Amino acid sequence: MTDVNQLLQQMTIEEKVGQLVQLATPFFKGATDRGEITGPMVQMNISENDIPLTGSVLGASGAKETMNIQKVHMEENRLGIPLLFMSDIVHGFKTIFPVPLAIGCSWDLELAEKSASIAAKEAAAAGVHVTFAPMVDLSREPRWGRVMESTGEDPHLNSEFARSFVRGFQGDLENDDSKVAACVKHFAAYGAPEAGRDYNTVDMSEWQLRENYLPAYKAALDEGCEMVMTAFNILNGIPSTGNEALMRGILRGEWKFDGPLVSDWGAVKELIPHGVAEDAKQAAEKAMKAGVDIEMMTACYTNHIQELIKEETLQESIVDEAVLRILRLKKKLGLFENPYRGASEAKETEAILTDENREAARELAGKSIVLLKNDNVLPLDGRQKTALIGPFSTSTDILGPWSWGGSPEDTITVDKGLSNYLDSDQLFISEGCGIEQGTDEQLQAALEQAENAEVIVVALGEHSDMSGEAGSRADIRIPEVQLNLLKRVKELGKPVVGVLFNGRPLDLREVTANADAVIEAWYPGTEGGNALADILFGIVNPSAKLTMSMPYAVGQVPIYYNRYNTGRPKDAPDAPERFVSQYLDIPNEPLYPFGYGLSYSQFEYGELTLSSDQMTQDEQLSVTSTITNTGSTAGEEIVQLYIRDLAGEVVRPLKELKDFKRLHLEPGESQEVVFHIEESQLRYYHANMEHKSDRGEFEVFVGTNSRDNKAKKFRLK
Repeated sequence: MTDVNQLLQQMTIEEKVGQLVQLATPFFKGATDRGEITGPMVQMNISENDIPLTGSVLGASGAKETMNIQKVHMEENRLGIPLLFMSDIVHGFKTIFPVPLAIGCSWDLELAEKSASIAAKEAAAAGVHVTFAPMVDLSREPRWGRVMESTGEDPHLNSEFARSFVRGFQGDLENDDSKVAACVKHFAAYGAPEAGRDYNTVDMSEWQLRENYLPAYKAALDEGCEMVMTAFNILNGIPSTGNEALMRGILRGEWKFDGPLVSDWGAVKELIPHGVAEDAKQAAEKAMKAGVDIEMMTACYTNHIQELIKEETLQESIVDEAVLRILRLKKKLGLFENPYRGASEAKETEAILTDENREAARELAGKSIVLLKNDNVLPLDGRQKTALIGPFSTSTDILGPWSWGGSPEDTITVDKGLSNYLDSDQLFISEGCGIEQGTDEQLQAALEQAENAEVIVVALGEHSDMSGEAGSRADIRIPEVQLNLLKRVKELGKPVVGVLFNGRPLDLREVTANADAVIEAWYPGTEGGNALADILFGIVNPSAKLTMSMPYAVGQVPIYYNRYNTGRPKDAPDAPERFVSQYLDIPNEPLYPFGYGLSYSQFEYGELTLSSDQMTQDEQLSVTSTITNTGSTAGEEIVQLYIRDLAGEVVRPLKELKDFKRLHLEPGESQEVVFHIEESQLRYYHANMEHKSDRGEFEVFVGTNSRDNKAKKFRLK
């Protein structure tokens, strides 16, 4: 077994600095697309001699390529220190699962874990050691494109999914080479950019940061997540990548995290345009002192750390700490014994895109698709003539951002999915328009097809480039050309089902006004067309619930269910008509609230009963409700429990999700659901940042979403 402390003693300063550098695949000999890279090397002031010293590779995939790169590297690296291969395996490698925001809407922690486990197995066979996932940035901002990578607006639910993803990716990492190390991102509060514009300023109190934005990162680390990635944004006026109070203070000090911390792409050098570093040398100093161990795709460390040490501006011991963290992870992964850990072309063939993987993707997609509206149109009758209209009718662009490993030819499109249930003479297909543009000829062709049908499915949405990183949008409506298509189809007077493919909550007022049923399919992944068809034809009964509020209009955002009251709430019994917290032109409430989602079943909630009307610090309180399926179809219901602290030292949210349970009920079946409340669930951050509960009155809610629920009060003694 390699002794990493002894290895460190043998390393020159150049070799130490090399471990702190991460370069993209084309820089390395053995890469299939190495080509001519002299330009980037000159720009970064990196020489061919620096490459064998490098510690990690960004973006390599495929067993053949990763093994070739590692082989050349091991021959050229003096001490035989293997490379770490890192990549963005966010919601699947080759088998693409729904985007994380959709996975969140499943509220299914076991399936989320399974999806990460499958992604890890496929990626590991291709030679990947670390995935830059999960992204657990809480976001209340649908204009921000990267909400598709998050599981939503709630700190409790995000934390639970963070744990599930880490378990799935990592498992028994040291003994199972089909697992990969997880890297939680983006630390911290990247999901709260001003105006929803990516990379933009984040400005919030420490209280808000600790109360809502930090818990999911902490949950991932508590689950054993091996790495952390810095965020692009500033926090308290300091960019995260150079934020010593955040990284050394909270992450390493309070939380005792001692794994590698990696910058996001180019973030070390971005300290210069941020305005906190004069040049690359000062950027290297600030990032290193903040605790950033690995610099991704800039060369501030390569070019300046040795100089900083010579000048005694930077202590070599800080560099040694960073190198040790990287070497320990390489050791944990077993790379010193087997640099090719997990990579195998034969394994790749066996592990990737298997029938079993596809089935898991189909199941999770089915549980992630949210039914928003249904005026007795769904499920469809397989005997009806059906028109499939819209730009997503035959599109393979349903994988979503961060699905670079997925292939269009492997993707089940909507038309293919519907073909499972309809004969060719029953299914009429026409695009009608493109995503953002269309012609009269396209429109007329679609209307002619729709005239022949008894029911019309209109597949609408955003191109995947309209969300994801750098995919911020000020107007979060469906593009006008698609809305026009929907309106023209509606004028035919036939039942219309609107299906949406998108990466963010949208302003859907015009969609809901012009469709008899509305389905939010998000980007459902490789098996998306099959999963959607299963929902449309009732083979799968929808059970998904929104984990981000759907705004009534963009003017409401940021909008979220767990908001705080004002001194002049609009819904107060004695509220005046005007002088309250309200909009004059739109409602305060979202179009669809957090936790909302319909089913083909109907669920009736009985009154709540509490085991007592008071609890102590050491006692549990039981909350019981009986749920009945009053419909004619078996279905699953996600029962949600919320709590409100009616008078805290600082203001408390109107509701906070604290627990949830999934029920399967046959028609007419009733089941008693029991939740247990503990004092720890009542704690929050006080003005002095102490995390504790207050004695006093609380309200508990149980219901089908954050808006529609039954309530009872109790007192904490």
